[in-house]
Amino acid sequence: MIHFDHYQMDILKEMINIGVGRAAGILNELTKFRVLLQVPFIKLLSPSDLKEETRELGRDMVAAVQLGFEGPFSGRAALVFPPDSASKLVSVLTGEEPGTPELDSVRVGTLEEVGNIVLNGIMGSIGNMLKRHIHYSLPVYREDTIDKLIFLDRNVPPPNTILLIHIRFTIEQLHIEGDIILIFEVGSFTALLSLLETLQDKDME
Repeated sequence: MIHFDHYQMDILKEMINIGVGRAAGILNELTKFRVLLQVPFIKLLSPSDLKEETRELGRDMVAAVQLGFEGPFSGRAALVFPPDSASKLVSVLTGEEPGTPELDSVRVGTLEEVGNIVLNGIMGSIGNMLKRHIHYSLPVYREDTIDKLIFLDRNVPPPNTILLIHIRFTIEQLHIEGDIILIFEVGSFTALLSLLETLQDKDME
């Protein structure tokens, strides 16, 4: 399995922190409450190790918005909530009361819109720092366990190495928590490593 050196990992962490910080700012603006972020978990894994890692995130049902991305690297990004947190977020954004038919009717559309804004904010930030264009698929809402969501609809064998990035966030005043999960499915890390190396002498904004 290919590995990042210390410098490349530091650059990757800084890049992720900037992208996720932007996402937190977006959630802050949408909800009007402060979003707290945990330190990103970043790890290179084999497909079997990835499945074990995602299972450890929880076996309960979650509400998730996913989108795929392609460019110098490909993969998928997901914004994941426990069902009660998803309902609270939709209620805050729409003004509908939890548990009402009105809330249920706008739940999927609202979460897809939020997921699209947040995930595009992260990937757009990463693409800008790497000076590469990234193409996105339309956001898709699903409810399942995290490990099943990650491995859903895979009709081709996974690459030998996968980069998992996981960030837990909370909005304490609203009792909302969630996860941002990025999976870079890079058959060869040559392109990503090369892009990271070009940032060595540049200041990260």
